[in-house]
Amino acid sequence: MRVHLLAVGRCKDAAIKSLVADYGNRLRPALTVIEVEEKRALPSADLKAREGQLLLAALPQGATLVALDERGKSLTSQAFAEQVGRWRDTGTADLAFAIGGADGHDPALLARADYTLSLSALTWPHMLVRVLLAEQIYRAHSILAGHPYHRE
Repeated sequence: MRVHLLAVGRCKDAAIKSLVADYGNRLRPALTVIEVEEKRALPSADLKAREGQLLLAALPQGATLVALDERGKSLTSQAFAEQVGRWRDTGTADLAFAIGGADGHDPALLARADYTLSLSALTWPHMLVRVLLAEQIYRAHSILAGHPYHRE
């Protein structure tokens, strides 16, 4: 199963890029990071709609889409791994996680999402969410493989 991280904004921080790459490169195949960005200054609602369009356009055809959203389902690492395992075991070829912009996801993207996930009730910087998500994806694969990386 190919895993994709779709994110609004370009990461310029070398430390964050390095951490995401470290976790992502541990996966086989490696995690693909796709960044989208609207450079025009638009009103908030228009910007959110445009970011949603860009994320959906970057979504691999037929992919299962997981939108990260504060109103999404909160899971333990074990439960997250089990959900990833269900997607894998039911033939999901592409699994894509979408991280929205500062104003969140456009309703059209949320309507298209197959699953909505909350990483935490806390608010995190969007660039740091990339690291948290990449680590949890790697942790899920480790749990499913019986690797000792995740210890309960």
